[in-house]
Amino acid sequence: MTIPTELIGSIPRPHELLAAMAAHAAGKIDDAGLAEVQQRAVSDTVRRLEELGSPVVSDGEQSKPSFVTYPIAGLSQLAPAGVTIPFADGHQRQLPVLTAGPFRYQAHAVDYLRAAQAQATVPVKQAVIAPSAMSLLYPADGIDGYSREAFLKDLIAEAEADIRDCLDAGAEVVQLDFTEGRLSLKLDPSGELLDQFIELNNLVLERFSAEERTRIGVHTCPGGDQDSTHSLDVDYTALLPKLLRLKVGNFYVQLASEPDAERVLTVIAEHLPAAARIFVGVIDPIDPRVETAEEVCDRVLVAARHLPVERLGTCDDCGFSPFSDDTSTSRDTAFAKIKARIDGTALAAEQLGV
Repeated sequence: MTIPTELIGSIPRPHELLAAMAAHAAGKIDDAGLAEVQQRAVSDTVRRLEELGSPVVSDGEQSKPSFVTYPIAGLSQLAPAGVTIPFADGHQRQLPVLTAGPFRYQAHAVDYLRAAQAQATVPVKQAVIAPSAMSLLYPADGIDGYSREAFLKDLIAEAEADIRDCLDAGAEVVQLDFTEGRLSLKLDPSGELLDQFIELNNLVLERFSAEERTRIGVHTCPGGDQDSTHSLDVDYTALLPKLLRLKVGNFYVQLASEPDAERVLTVIAEHLPAAARIFVGVIDPIDPRVETAEEVCDRVLVAARHLPVERLGTCDDCGFSPFSDDTSTSRDTAFAKIKARIDGTALAAEQLGV
């Protein structure tokens, strides 16, 4: 396939894993028992992705508590009542808040990567949370004895290590999840918060060589949880010019669920960074209907009218289950949609003659 195609992240957990997670939370099975079920879920995920012909696979985030909180699971210096993320259907997700320093990651993405590599026969990618999301853990009124400046210094070092360890372990690409980018424009319409996010993320990315950054990407979407979004109503074109200033080699942009894809593509084309590849979303994980390969092909052909084909790729708009308790999409539906993306991308590549 000459147009690369990649999944974004999470795939719905199998029923066995959901049951084991509930049993673990209730104290009915221990850590080892849960880990055994997680390993089986990773193995099944990788196997099914390879059977579909996915040229790059991942663990589908089977073992992550969520795409955003994995680094802080078990961190003792946390309290509830952090930043609240409201979704369009009325439900909310709330981040914790840091109560003391120093800030250290408790879990590292490289461990998820290695678990998938042990099962895979094709390249493996790894998603990590963007440092900008972790910056939301610091309370607005500060922490006695631990300044925001000290926190950010620690955060930058932890985020760099999370990425670098994955690159050193042979990840095909490391993808920063940056769903808070579009959300920031709802929290702060002035754009000042978004500017801070971009600056912070680039402080981390600048620690990598130009060659290393060709294996680093960033994903943006308006959130996707329980078939709802948190910022689809925010004008995408207010985000994209700043997003495309991030110093990465790959951008994964939600597009299938966007009401005016051509408008978005026009803005991307106007601000396209030199040598970057744009992976356009051709699958909407929130839509319960499985797209056809022909629909995916058509979406790729539209994108190819605006972007150079040699710098074009495809992806899903978002993960299918970013939070482990999200069962709004079935596992079989997710794999069917992934197959449509793979087949439709191949069909478009054939029609484009590449």
